[in-house]
Amino acid sequence: MRNILSRKSFWGLMMLANLTSCDNDGFLKENPSTFYTVDNAFSTSAQVDQVLVGAYAQVRDLWANPAEEGWIFVLRGNGTDMYDVASIRKGSTFNNYGLINADNGTFYNIYSTYYQLISKANLALEAAQLPHITFSSEAEKANIIAQAKFFRAYGYRNLAELFGGVSLVTTVSKVPQYNFERATRVETYQFAINDLLEAEKDLPETTVSGGRVVKGAAQHYLAELYLAMGTQLVAEGKSAEGQAAFGQSIAYANKVIDGGTYSLMTSRFGSRSTEAQGNVYWDLFQERNVNYQDGNRECIWALQVDYAAYRAEDGRSKLPYSRTYGPVFRDGAKDHLTGTLEDVGGRGIAQIIPTMYVRDGVYADKFGADLRNSEIVFRRVFNGNVSTSPYYKKPVPWEVLYNGSSDATTNLNNTSLVYPVSCKIATDKYTGLADGENMSNLFRDDYFIRLSETILLRAEAKQRTGDKAGAAADINLLRTRAQATYKVTAADMDDKFSMILDERARELIYEEARWNTLLRMGGTIAVDRIRQYAYWPEAKATLTFNYNLWPIPQTIIDTNKDVALEQNPGWQR
Repeated sequence: MRNILSRKSFWGLMMLANLTSCDNDGFLKENPSTFYTVDNAFSTSAQVDQVLVGAYAQVRDLWANPAEEGWIFVLRGNGTDMYDVASIRKGSTFNNYGLINADNGTFYNIYSTYYQLISKANLALEAAQLPHITFSSEAEKANIIAQAKFFRAYGYRNLAELFGGVSLVTTVSKVPQYNFERATRVETYQFAINDLLEAEKDLPETTVSGGRVVKGAAQHYLAELYLAMGTQLVAEGKSAEGQAAFGQSIAYANKVIDGGTYSLMTSRFGSRSTEAQGNVYWDLFQERNVNYQDGNRECIWALQVDYAAYRAEDGRSKLPYSRTYGPVFRDGAKDHLTGTLEDVGGRGIAQIIPTMYVRDGVYADKFGADLRNSEIVFRRVFNGNVSTSPYYKKPVPWEVLYNGSSDATTNLNNTSLVYPVSCKIATDKYTGLADGENMSNLFRDDYFIRLSETILLRAEAKQRTGDKAGAAADINLLRTRAQATYKVTAADMDDKFSMILDERARELIYEEARWNTLLRMGGTIAVDRIRQYAYWPEAKATLTFNYNLWPIPQTIIDTNKDVALEQNPGWQR
């Protein structure tokens, strides 16, 4: 926005005001010409839609994390069994429980951000009902309301899975309020379910352009929320109600999986399908291949990245994955590999790293038997590029990369910096290099929901109903597509859901919100897996208590002065 007044004009006006203002009381009295409220801030349906555009932008930034904010890395899974921090990032650890408590700013950032999203949804819902707002049709109005309810449900889905029961805010707050009360976790799940049931009715089956939510996205989250609610009900001793919820989860997953709109991609497709390299799983993560509109029948909802917009005005329209998730060979294996080129995965700085469990453990004894661990998908072969290295222009063995030093501490640090590179975070063809871009960012769209996750939700719901054979069959749908030579039987479906969680790690590395998964499963699943799989020993040493919810941020408890908010178990002061 242009600065209308020059500095000289500004001070001239100030002097004039001082000379002519004899009535100090009158001068200081505020008499604004305009007050903006929900009632008068909106005049067209397009303005209401812009509130939703803000919601889409917010969830995009929450997922892609273009500003590289540490708390968002936690939201993406830092501190779980799947991800940790590199040696050079130990100050950003989320696995040292000597430092993690209800005062930790990460919890407040996540908690408050989802309420910001809920506030946008409530604003759109109220604005859409204003009598002076006209829509081109009732269908347009219904679709805007459906999107708003979807985003409100999405906010409460995340809050309930991570924090449990929270305050249900359904209107735009116009005055300060200090008496919010917590609903139960089941009530919070049910509220989100109710919103999604309403949204499902009016969301379209598909859209012309990518990015906008569709009916399948609502059905996917209904499957997840009924599964989560059923798990909580069973934990509360309400087995019959829980089983009914699991049945609903399966029913909504069936709508997505068997409804005819979506299907697993099983043959080569898209922008690079004619190249000799690659496979169908690799195709899923190439530019111009992600959206349903690109012919990808596996995509249910995707965030949108536009390189032209990035260059022109939207610096957040990028996936900084090569930078934030990429390894640092130049530090961890400097005698053999250096530089920041595509031959070492791009310009990585290892903000968070895959644990040994997810990079190696889930493929133990099965390294060559799964497309998801093929060289083009999860790259493990790196040729030495240091002329003095004995492995110059030859593959550097992982035994050398992991244990190349005689000092165990050095090896532990170096191993945190060097690891296989997923095709989800790097590419061999970086967009924008001719324009001065480096190999930090990808400029492709990215998944919020892919059909594979719906299948895994259904598998879990089936297992919770006692149908272990059905759960195994669903996992085998993914293994068949991955051309895996190892299949699952009912006997493999263990009661701690390790088979489900391992398969999610294989299929959804860098895609799922792992904290949501672990915490909604209840019990001690989250803490058990953190103790077992965290990269650094501090987790096992300091995680001396059990929890299955994050704490309500202490700031929220302290400022809600008129009603006492109960803290979640394990986090009380």
